[in-house]
Amino acid sequence: MEYRQVQHAAEKQHIARQVLENLQDWFAIEETREQYIRDSAAQPFFCAMDNHIPVGFLCLKETSKATVELAVMGVHPEYHRKGVGRGLFDMAKACAKDMGYSFMQVKTVKMGIYEDYDRTNLFYLSLGFQELEVLPIWDEQNPCQIYIMAL
Repeated sequence: MEYRQVQHAAEKQHIARQVLENLQDWFAIEETREQYIRDSAAQPFFCAMDNHIPVGFLCLKETSKATVELAVMGVHPEYHRKGVGRGLFDMAKACAKDMGYSFMQVKTVKMGIYEDYDRTNLFYLSLGFQELEVLPIWDEQNPCQIYIMAL
């Protein structure tokens, strides 16, 4: 597996589209998926390649001078539970530290709502994120769990 940071906007969007369109359980709403793809062009972007084929990516977004958010992450289903997500995160975390951020946050659906998102929550906890708070920023059926970690 090759991990690298991508600089070119068009390549970022191409990779994001390839991966997200294979993750319909998490990114089924086309408008939201397209927004992630558009936004990826201007964000720090990390990808995982297997034999030159993109199988995962992660984007960061500044939310304050001290904090960066793991804005979107996707790993092709065939590569789940094989260390790809952790590899992407480790690279992004090191970059965030080098960029001078003190904290990283991530938002996901609260544990206990959907089984797929429960696995996502457990993944973030395994990376060292800690629960900060739950907010109803999306809607009542999808409460937003915010996790944070010190860098």
